[in-house]
Amino acid sequence: MSPFLAEVLGTALLIVFGAGVCANVNLKKSFAYNSGWIVITFGWGLGVAMAAYAVGQFSGAHLNPAVTFGLAFNGDFPWSDVPMYILAQMIGAIIGSAIIYLHFLPHWHATKDPGVKLGVFATGPAIPHYFSNILSEIIGTFVLVIGLLTIGANTFAEGLNPFIVGFLIIAIGISLGGTTGYAINPARDLGPRIAHFILPIPGKGSSNWGYSWIPVLGPLLGGSFAGVFYKAFFSGSMTSAFWIILAVMVVVLILAYMADRKQSLAEKAALLADEN
Repeated sequence: MSPFLAEVLGTALLIVFGAGVCANVNLKKSFAYNSGWIVITFGWGLGVAMAAYAVGQFSGAHLNPAVTFGLAFNGDFPWSDVPMYILAQMIGAIIGSAIIYLHFLPHWHATKDPGVKLGVFATGPAIPHYFSNILSEIIGTFVLVIGLLTIGANTFAEGLNPFIVGFLIIAIGISLGGTTGYAINPARDLGPRIAHFILPIPGKGSSNWGYSWIPVLGPLLGGSFAGVFYKAFFSGSMTSAFWIILAVMVVVLILAYMADRKQSLAEKAALLADEN
């Protein structure tokens, strides 16, 4: 199997498990309805593990552009293969989303809330706040990629690594995921969001494109910084990329903070206008 096809199939399998557990827990008249956040975190974590077992031998099972970027910045993956991997991951994510749409076909009619339907496919903030939301995604993805690199530096019994990675995903979801739904993977969010936009889901509402840049840019920054951070502090090789990515993160966070301030002032002005 080629690495391209492996990343397509692995990412599709990841989304089948991940979006599948979100659908199972949140769509009405599912037997798993309302079974909670812990079930969702275990579904995603075990889904990552199973996808890694399936295709790891062929592509390394990145399944995530942020991981691909992090490994490239750390020097463990050739930059020339990055575009191919990201394209494969996006295609796989859309395919996996389409499978979940078909699997739960009658449940879209039974579920009336369009926000719940979108939540099966894409993430959203518990409290909308650009600065905090993108910072959460940066931190979560930084922890993911640092975790992957440190797991890879240890020796486990043969075949155990994907299972340990699955528990890393569970840990991130349980500890950090409640703020933004822990996308920590641009393909995991953008691919299914595109599928939500395209698929004929009854009463689906908006795909919330205004938020969509956060679960793309945040993970890319967090994963990239994790790669250069690991190279600098674990491998002892500081590069200019460390300072460049750090500067870009700071600029993005400042712009997000300014956008929040602007929105807050506009809301206060509107409230004063209503009172007068």
